[in-house]
This record gives sequence, structure tokens and C-alpha cells, in this order.
Amino acid sequence: MSALEIQNIRKTYGDVDTLKGIDISLESGEFLVLLGSSGCGKSTLLNIIAGLAEATSGDVRIGGRSVLSVHPKDRDIAMVFQSYALYPNLTVHRNIGFGLEMRKVPAPERDNAVRDAARLLQIENLLDRKPSQLSGGQRQRVAIGRALVRKPEVFLFDEPLSNLDAKLRMEMRTEIKRLHQMLKTTVVYVTHDQIEAMTLASRIAVMRDGRIEQLGTPEEIYNHPATLYVATFVGAPPMNLLKATVRDGRLALSGSDASLPLPARFRETAGNGRELILGIRPEALRTDGTGPSIEAILEVAELTGPELVVTALAGNQRLMACLPPRTPIRDNEKLTLFFDEEAMHLFDPQTGLSCGR
Repeated sequence: MSALEIQNIRKTYGDVDTLKGIDISLESGEFLVLLGSSGCGKSTLLNIIAGLAEATSGDVRIGGRSVLSVHPKDRDIAMVFQSYALYPNLTVHRNIGFGLEMRKVPAPERDNAVRDAARLLQIENLLDRKPSQLSGGQRQRVAIGRALVRKPEVFLFDEPLSNLDAKLRMEMRTEIKRLHQMLKTTVVYVTHDQIEAMTLASRIAVMRDGRIEQLGTPEEIYNHPATLYVATFVGAPPMNLLKATVRDGRLALSGSDASLPLPARFRETAGNGRELILGIRPEALRTDGTGPSIEAILEVAELTGPELVVTALAGNQRLMACLPPRTPIRDNEKLTLFFDEEAMHLFDPQTGLSCGR
């Protein structure tokens, strides 16, 4: 039995289709990240699971039972929001245990649950403080603790780290990952941050315009993007996309004299004369080695610390490469960028779909 099943969920506001048939099934202990840009429908889907919004059609099942007609408090879920939503006049102890207090859980049992959650979150020394005395990261830990004490079937997180600075986001990502590994509770986590998605998820659902573009593990999403949108949304810098045409078993790059061998895995779908989009991730490019290569003129080099990000022109098409930080380069230098054949992706420019894996 799946811990959470989302069956053909649709949501319509007047003439606007916000969700256009979402199907996902999660086994117990999975960590699903709903990833997409603002307006793609990810928070709407989360709110439907939580019972904060009604679906136009479809079903949501938790632990095998339909919950669409069930009140949010009876759905066996706990939710952590982007805003901490803490009671400013209550101590951390009472904030964490407030839900249990409202359910008339006896005080000794409630106290034990609060202290267990505080110990997991490493905030035992903060239980007597008020929210105004806490940092942003500490407040978010309290909000997570309030959800933990419920011991729900499913945890729902709605962009919980958006209000934190970069260092705190990294620390809280690690904390959430650690908690999930310990508790093995099913999680649905909404974010627009691809780094959060890649580091936290056991599976990622990349959403766009109310649909799922691709559902898979982080490795599948990154290494085998199903569409142009996924290829460019996941990855920083994004995947290079170069216009090309199949000619006599090779890929001729538009705007230059360069041509590349057409990998055997694409030969059935890439007929002679077909126009395609060639995708290569910047980190797959290097300045030495063997294999296919592209010649390009250096435009800009940016040292980020761990890598040197260069922008170059191959004919009239621009591409980026992530090189070792000590790579010797000069302005306007001609670079030969090598890559492995396995790093090549081909997409149909009309449909945006991958031509093969």
C-alpha cells in the first residue's frame, strides 16, 4: 500500500487550469520534491494534499484511504510553511507542543514528545525562550519540531527555507536530510531551488504549467532530462543548447563549420536533414583529452572559487564551460572544448522532447 497516492488531480479557477491531471504514487519513507518556477502549481498541489484547497477532480489517498472529504486535522499530515507561524507570546516548549495541547494530550506525554523533538533538532537549550529571542534558523527548527511531535503519516513542506540566508539554508538542508534519514517518514517538499531538490529528494517531480514534465530520481533528472525545460531548469549553469542539423551521420552546428559525430543511440530517431537541439552540460566540457570537441572563442571568464566559468562563442552560438580554477586562459583565446559522447543530449526543437536516452 502506498503512503500517498495522487490520482489525476485537476484544479480549475474559472477558465484557468492550474493543475492538469497530476498522478504520483509515493511509498512509505520517500522524499518527493515538487520543483518548478512560481505559478507552476506546486503549492496548489501541496495545499490540496493538506486539505487547504479543494481539487476540481481526482483523488488523494493517504495510507490507502481517500482524504478529499476529510478535515485537514484528521488527514494524518503535518505541514511546515515558509513563514514560521510561531506564537510570539509562547515559549519554544509550548509552541512545539501546542498542537498536542489542543488535542488534550496529557501533559507528561506532551512534555516527553516535545523534549524528544527538541533533542532531534538540537534545540533543547532553547525550550524556555520566546520566538523573538531566536535566530531565523532556530525559529525554523521550532516550526519543524511542532510538525515532528504529531508523528504524521506524511510531512508537507512549503518552501520552508526561503526566508533564510544562504549559509542557514545549507545548514537546514543538512538538518532536514538528517531527520528524514532517521525518521524515514514520507515527505512532500515544495521548492523552486534546484539545489534543495537535488540534495534532499529521493524523487523529483519537475512541474511546469500545471503538469509534471518529468518524475524521477535526482540522477535521472540531471543526467537524462526528458524535455528542454527540465534540461535548462536543473543545473547551474544551465545546460548549453546549440542548434544543429543532421548531415550524413554527423551533427552540423548552426552558424559554424563545426560538425560532431552522431551517437549511435540517436541514429534511429535523427534522420538526415533533421534540425535538432544539442545539449551539453557546462561541467562536461574540458580543455584537454580526447573525444568530440567544439572550437570556441573565449568571451568572459569568471572565477567562482572552486571552478572557472567561461563563456565562449562557437560560430554565432554561445556556450558555457566549467573548468578547473587554475586553467590558463587569455582573452579572445581560441579554446578547444572536449567532451564525452555520453554527455550529448538531443532534443526536438518543436516538441521540446528528448530524442533518446
